[in-house]
Amino acid sequence: MLTIHHLRIGRSIFAVWLLEELELDYQLKEYLRNPETMRAPPELKLIHPLGKSPVIEEDGLVLSESGAITSYLLEKYDTNHRFSPPRSDLSAWAEYTQWLHYAEGSVFTPLMLKMIALRSGEPQPLLDGFGDPEIALHFGHISQQLGDNEFILGDRFSGADFGISYMVGMAQALGQLEPYPSLAAYLERNQARPAYQRALERGVE
Repeated sequence: MLTIHHLRIGRSIFAVWLLEELELDYQLKEYLRNPETMRAPPELKLIHPLGKSPVIEEDGLVLSESGAITSYLLEKYDTNHRFSPPRSDLSAWAEYTQWLHYAEGSVFTPLMLKMIALRSGEPQPLLDGFGDPEIALHFGHISQQLGDNEFILGDRFSGADFGISYMVGMAQALGQLEPYPSLAAYLERNQARPAYQRALERGVE
């Protein structure tokens, strides 16, 4: 059986969400952060050398990185291409792949800097001086891409929406989403999906 190693309060929740959208049978192993440092427990390093989450295990394969996990699961289990275009449509597949990896590849870093600055409880002009314009750049870009569409690539929910939804939710938690009401509505739509609600029940963020 497929196993997912899920760290509470973190982005591995959208890997759990993907499993629920695919309606797969899986085992969830949950880990709690150190309440003082908010870091992952050392037990995760027994699964993967980086000690990060999410990590999935299946048939001897141990796979980390959310984008790679999404690609693997959709390639293996989404044979009807409900959540990603077929590779035969190379242009659509390339655009989808770009948005799949964009969330963690580009958007996460400035949000992490904002989170660090806020947690410090003191002004952080260096962090904010870099991070704030980057947040505005990226969320302006995401908002423009969404436009009047329901989902990030149009009228169909795709694998790219998992990561983008998580970043939009993180921005909301950090008080950065007010200028982007369409993204707040996008997040609300996605979090209302039954599979997302089931993911929360199994592995609350």
